[in-house]
Amino acid sequence: MRRIRAAAAALAVLLTSLLVLGQGPAHADTYTRISGAGSTWSQNAIDQWRRNVTQYGMTIDYAGTGSSDGRQQFAHGTVDFAVSEIPYGMTEFGVREAPPQRGYAYMPIVAGGTSFMYNLKIGNRRVTNLRLGGSTLAKIFTGKITRWNDRQIAADNPGLTLPDRKIIPVVRSDGSGTTAQFTLWMSKQQGALWNDYCERLGKPTPCGLTSYYPVIPGSGFIAQSGSLGVSGYTRQDYAEGAITYVEYSYAVTTGFPVAKVLNADGYYTEPTAANVAVALTQAEINQNKNSTQYLTQILDKVYTYRDPRVYPLSSYSYMILPTTTEAPVTPAKGKTLGAFGYYFLCEGQRQAQPLGFSPLPINLVQAGFEQLRRVPGVAVQNINIQGCHNPTFSSDGTNTLAKNAPRPPACDRQGPTQCTAGTGGAVKQPTPVKPAANGTAGGTAAGTTTGGAPNAATSGGTPGTTGSPGGSGSGTSGSATAGSTTGGGTPGTAAAGGTAGGVDPDTGLPVGDAGGTGTGGQDIVASSVPVGDDPFWGLRTWLMGLSALLLLAVVVAPPTIARRLGRTGKRDGRA
Repeated sequence: MRRIRAAAAALAVLLTSLLVLGQGPAHADTYTRISGAGSTWSQNAIDQWRRNVTQYGMTIDYAGTGSSDGRQQFAHGTVDFAVSEIPYGMTEFGVREAPPQRGYAYMPIVAGGTSFMYNLKIGNRRVTNLRLGGSTLAKIFTGKITRWNDRQIAADNPGLTLPDRKIIPVVRSDGSGTTAQFTLWMSKQQGALWNDYCERLGKPTPCGLTSYYPVIPGSGFIAQSGSLGVSGYTRQDYAEGAITYVEYSYAVTTGFPVAKVLNADGYYTEPTAANVAVALTQAEINQNKNSTQYLTQILDKVYTYRDPRVYPLSSYSYMILPTTTEAPVTPAKGKTLGAFGYYFLCEGQRQAQPLGFSPLPINLVQAGFEQLRRVPGVAVQNINIQGCHNPTFSSDGTNTLAKNAPRPPACDRQGPTQCTAGTGGAVKQPTPVKPAANGTAGGTAAGTTTGGAPNAATSGGTPGTTGSPGGSGSGTSGSATAGSTTGGGTPGTAAAGGTAGGVDPDTGLPVGDAGGTGTGGQDIVASSVPVGDDPFWGLRTWLMGLSALLLLAVVVAPPTIARRLGRTGKRDGRA
């Protein structure tokens, strides 16, 4: 019996040793702590990803101090990475921001929509189905419309009798990528109103974008720091009548509604993941790898895209990566940053939609993997991209999320009807409308999108002409002429080319690229994807399963063997 117990103990020791050895990269790898700062627009996603990677031994510190501060901290060498919605080199009120002296590169991390979260009631009932046109929004945030019962707001909302209550515009007090995106949209789409507002402040015009929202003293505007600051103020009972601009995630996670915004096709939409995905098929992405602006975005065609599903204020957020080892970056920190990047570009994109964001399309995930190779000390991984389970991916390279995006109901079309369904975090709280304007969210959907599923417009030199999205045109595998759109057939890849289109007066950035060639458009209809081994995540999953089986064996097998052998011994003794 002693020999049996000794053998069982030896087996347990052996299996335990194998279990320890089989823990995989999560415990075999060691990671140096890293820090970053910047955007609050994408902070909800970043914070979730940071929490997730602690299981792999990574510690990622991140301070949501605003995009402007994040860029400055990165330039001054006080953080290892930054996150921003706008790049270096933008011109604000005639002053251009100088790029950092250290090496850097941009990498898109997530997409989303700048939404308009509000706090408004009719009687004691919260309004959850507010609709606002572009001109209406611009007038609210330039002080031209000051009461909720204004005629222009009433025209946007035929089903509601809104109260005679003062509007409280809540803006950012810090340097913000959200402010930059909103004011860029106003400068492009509501330029006269935005320039008039800047003139009243004594600012030079044309006004263009700004990261710091200018406020006229005594205007009744409220300025708060960070996305949590503006959304937190808007939510308070004492702030009834307030409206702010903030990433959709903050409304979704706090249970508050957002205004549906009128798009170029005449429909009021909110920034759902699918609506953002459709809109960003028209984003022009700098494809010149020799340009310091590689992978940055130009959104002009997003604003004007005529598809009923589009949310016009859609955009990407970017991580600013170090490409050299100036302090504080070391190869050990680069290893951690690279592993973190691989995680959120693959696994992390699955969590984008529940958090109120929209996942990256496959071509930008691939471009992100390439950018990570430039980080000093990165442990390059051969990710099996089909295992990322990104909702935009498909077997043929098309953007599934955009292709399958539902059409808005007929009651969301500009006109005499209005849907009752709630929005944002209040989606389950409908708001009744007048009988004459009654429309339900489940009504007849909008007409089919012109040309079928959206494809990406391309650019070259003077921004290229966009063909009918999708449509019956054929595309062959390889390159499409810059400035055209391929549709149908085998997915085609847009190529950069043409003559530079000059400088965008609102941003100070070239419409083409630094090298004098036009930027390639975002290639949503991507070329075929090479599938490789997945040692980092696949091996880890296999070893975790093996570890569980071995643990079961350690606990169950020895006593079971001992009991069976003991019974056998007793029978032999009786014999």
